[in-house]
Amino acid sequence: MALAPTLAVIGGGQLARMMAQPAIALGLPLRLLAEADGVSAAQVIPDQLVGDHRDLDTLLRVTEGCAAVTFDHEHVPTEHLHALQDAGIAVRPGPDALVHAQDKGVMRARLAELGVPCPRNALVASVEEVAAFGLPCVLKTTRGGYDGKGVWFVETAEDCAEPFRVAGESGVALLAEERVDFRRELSALVARSPSGQAAAYAVVASTQKDGICHEVVAPAPDLSPDLAGQAQQVALTVAGALDVVGVLAVELFETRDGRILVNELAMRPHNTGHWTQDGAVTSQFENHLRAVMDLPLGSPEPRARWTVMVNILGGPDDQVGRLYDGFPHALARDPRLRVHLYGKELRPGRKVGHVNAYGDDLEDCLERARHAAAWFRGDLGNESE
Repeated sequence: MALAPTLAVIGGGQLARMMAQPAIALGLPLRLLAEADGVSAAQVIPDQLVGDHRDLDTLLRVTEGCAAVTFDHEHVPTEHLHALQDAGIAVRPGPDALVHAQDKGVMRARLAELGVPCPRNALVASVEEVAAFGLPCVLKTTRGGYDGKGVWFVETAEDCAEPFRVAGESGVALLAEERVDFRRELSALVARSPSGQAAAYAVVASTQKDGICHEVVAPAPDLSPDLAGQAQQVALTVAGALDVVGVLAVELFETRDGRILVNELAMRPHNTGHWTQDGAVTSQFENHLRAVMDLPLGSPEPRARWTVMVNILGGPDDQVGRLYDGFPHALARDPRLRVHLYGKELRPGRKVGHVNAYGDDLEDCLERARHAAAWFRGDLGNESE
């Protein structure tokens, strides 16, 4: 018999996997809905069901007897989330909040109502409407995109053919957004509980490669206290107005003229918050669990002056080996390094782990984290990239 209420987690990726360790410390039983046998989280969460998150009966089975349900991803149909809620399950974040992370059109409309600064945007149904909006621009599918998928940088009317083909085949709308002249990308991450308690982490700078988060520096270097405060306030405002429960990551552009604009929302632990596992008093994963179970939140305070996170991605087929073989060199070279592997099969460009390096010297942290990630991915000729 469980000594604490059980939390259901939908999705078997690395985010669910990384919830397992703080759940153990909290004595919180997890029950997993995995998409296949042996996926990342299924390797560490024994109470599991394999099934389709788009099937309501499966969702009802995995949440039966659970106090609440949360998510590794944002792809559960909104109508199914309402059905779970109607069945008496505490859905966290709830469907009325999560839809803003599921549908970019809904998100943009609501953020406009809240007066949150965003890039100029419009839903478009034809190439003519894209041209009227203004080329060049960015086209995004309103649903289903992630890690650069469902996003196109279009220069001409001819470039719009592929986005409209994909949108038509998937039955989703397209959103046009202006191309922002930005200095860098930032992320403001907060956790919020049902009782309204909130905790805001340091605003970080993130670097993307091929649409995938590559590197995060916490806190963002050379960010003015005023702009950092604005970014945190935006995240807290959005979390409160949308009644988000759990972690909310607000991805932002810092423009060259000193403004911030909201790019994306994620209502779950986020890649830009992985630094908190080793660089904050309470990780984003623990605070997500505390929030969805309505426990008092832990301190988001940084443990060190700087923390650098670098993702480990699968390299070319002729370079990928066993990730475990990277440990002797990486750990001997840097005993303070923290390595997090996801138990995933290696494929080129796939996120298979990350490293965290922390300390008082930013350049030292950058070098240590970049070298370790390069070593694990087999990119030994480009350790400093």
